[in-house]
Amino acid sequence: MKTTFSIWICKLATLACKLFRRNGTVFPGECVNRFDKNALDNIKYPKYVVVVTGSSGKGSTVSMLAHILENSGKKVLWNKSGSNIKNAIVTLVLNNTNSFTHIVDADILLLEMDERYISSTFKKGIITHMVITNITRDQPARNIHPEIIYDKIMESVDKNVHLILNIDDPLLNRARMSHSGPVTTYGIDKTKYSSTTTPTYAVDFAYCPKCHTKLKYEYYHYGHLGSYECPKCDFDRGKPDYQAEDIDLSKAVFKINGIEFKLNKKVFFAVYYTLASYALARTIGLSEQEIEKAINVDVMQSKRMKTYELDGRPVELIESKNENALSYLQSLNYIKNQDGKKTVIMGFENVSRRYKYNDLSWLWDVNFELLKDENIDKIFCIGRFKYDVATRLDYADIDKEKIVLVENLDELIDMVEKDSKGKIFTMVCFDMTEIITKMLKEKIHEENN
Repeated sequence: MKTTFSIWICKLATLACKLFRRNGTVFPGECVNRFDKNALDNIKYPKYVVVVTGSSGKGSTVSMLAHILENSGKKVLWNKSGSNIKNAIVTLVLNNTNSFTHIVDADILLLEMDERYISSTFKKGIITHMVITNITRDQPARNIHPEIIYDKIMESVDKNVHLILNIDDPLLNRARMSHSGPVTTYGIDKTKYSSTTTPTYAVDFAYCPKCHTKLKYEYYHYGHLGSYECPKCDFDRGKPDYQAEDIDLSKAVFKINGIEFKLNKKVFFAVYYTLASYALARTIGLSEQEIEKAINVDVMQSKRMKTYELDGRPVELIESKNENALSYLQSLNYIKNQDGKKTVIMGFENVSRRYKYNDLSWLWDVNFELLKDENIDKIFCIGRFKYDVATRLDYADIDKEKIVLVENLDELIDMVEKDSKGKIFTMVCFDMTEIITKMLKEKIHEENN
């Protein structure tokens, strides 16, 4: 009876949010948790309960997975909004659960989840599969250190959980030594984009988890992801169950088992989330043909790299995750590898959507030196922390004449049109993407009328 009341509370609170035109992805779950903190314990779940977690790439992986699974005819319940904390998960699950039978209305429950909330959201025995994308320094003011996050994830795992691991990450590969349940691995083979040179920036994991000797790398993809081995013990990357090969970002393709797959955006990390999705889909029984059709024929449109045109100049919106140096590094590498003159817009209004520490130490882990490029015409710094961003660019020895501080955000589009050249790239966090998108649409509408 308590579970029935929890479901009613959730659905009534959601209805109230809709009436008052509020978001309603978190508040109903908060109401439920005040009544019953274990409301999800007695729900009747579908055969597959899949959690996707990790420092970055969760949202993209879940979107791709949902696309593949739905394309194959499965009814998938997933958090499209991106809300991934406990209250949001409670809201999603209970709103899609029958009030009387307590059965979740789905073939597969697929959830992007914040690493810190998994164990407090689901009791042991509910999660069937867990995809872990990577573990890096992420939100250091909250998460402190990658090994703490690793421990948080693993405490939510029991022996029945089937782990899908990115073994290019040595910290994740450590799970193969401790997990007694099933494990499937994925990784990327050496590519023309890989480097044999040790990164000049700080890496997040460099020592063997068995004997603590410094790992020896054959190549790096980025950060501490690559092919490695311990020179003293038997710990190494090994050969993954599913490996991506023959990557060509210019053509947006790569291969798995000799079959060519399309990328829905021309960035390296797109290989990871497509490969992770393939690995999970194969693990739960989808055929290669079903997956190939979803990826290559019914191509999923990218949600996080929108393209517009401003006065004849292409504008590419790239979202970079604050407090995550590797997310920024991927954006920087992408911009650097584009031909011709380029203009960059970067900055953020809030460091985090979850807390107000405003710790900016992570800016100094980002390799902004990549913007020391003669093809970069201007860099516009926006948002509340524009002076901090500009200071970091100055320390990266970027020409001060190229750095433009935008005091009034309403003037940004006009300034970019008037005072810069080339293709325009935004490299901003989520809070700014919506604002800039709205400004661009208004300007384009104005120019077309």
